Amino acid sequence: MRALLLLCAAWLLGAAAPLATTPAPGPLRLIGGRGPGCIAGAVRLPDTAPGLQAIRTGKSFFWGTPATIDALLLLGRRAKAAGLPDLYMNDISAPRGGPFPGGHLSHQVGLDADVWLDVTPHPLLPVAARETLEPPSLVRPDGRGVDLARWRPEHATLIQLATGLPGVDRVLVNAAIKRQLCESVTGDRAWLRLVRPFYGHASHMHIHFRCPADQPECGPDFAPPPAGDGCDASLQWWFDQLDAPPAPPTKPKPPPPLPAACRAIMAAP
Repeated sequence: MRALLLLCAAWLLGAAAPLATTPAPGPLRLIGGRGPGCIAGAVRLPDTAPGLQAIRTGKSFFWGTPATIDALLLLGRRAKAAGLPDLYMNDISAPRGGPFPGGHLSHQVGLDADVWLDVTPHPLLPVAARETLEPPSLVRPDGRGVDLARWRPEHATLIQLATGLPGVDRVLVNAAIKRQLCESVTGDRAWLRLVRPFYGHASHMHIHFRCPADQPECGPDFAPPPAGDGCDASLQWWFDQLDAPPAPPTKPKPPPPLPAACRAIMAAP
C-alpha cells in the first residue's frame, strides 16, 4: 500500500509540473500510440481558420503532426463548403505530447482531435469569448438515444466528413449517436464502419489518425475496424451495459509512465 501511495504521489507531482509551451525542435518523431507517448516537430492548429474556431484555448492544447493539422484544416474547409457553421475545435495534443490536465489517456502523440458536435448557426467569436463555450450533449439522459430536439441531419454530414479525412483510422462517438446514424443514414453507408461507439463523447467526436508509415516508434495502434457498418450486436452491447448492475468501486491506478525515449523530447530546450 505504501508503495502504491508513493507511486501516486510521484505521478501527481509530475502531473503538476508545468508543461512545455513550445514544441520540441527537429524533424517529426512520434513515440507511443494509443496510450502514453510524446511528439517532436509538432505544429499548432490556428485559433481561427476557414471553417474552424479553436475553443477554450486557455486550458486546451492544439498541437499535432503536420498531417493531422492539415487534415483538420481540410475538415474545416469541407464543412464550410457543405454549408455547416464553423466547427468548434478542442483538444489535440500538448506541444510535446504526453499527459496533460483533463484526464486524457490518448491525445499524447498528435494523432487525436476532439471536434464538438455543434452544428447550430453561430458567429465568428473573438478568441477570448470562446473560453467558456460548452456545447450541449446530443444524448438523452437515459443514454439510450439522441435528443431529437437537438439532433440534425447536419450532424451526420459532419461525422461523415470526418471519416473521409486522409489518414483517419476511426471516429469515436457516443453509442446513442452511433445508433442514430445506423437508423437514419441511407444510400452510402460504407463510412459508418469507421464510426465507433465509446464511453462519453455525447457532445463531441474524437478523430483518431493512424500512425504515419515513416514513424517506426509510433504505436501500438488500434486493430482496423471490423468489416461492416457496425450496426449489429456489437452496438447493442453498449446498451446492454446500461441494464447491468454497477461495477464495484476499484482503487484508482496511476497512468502508465511515458516511454523512456520521451525523456529527451520533454527535456529539449
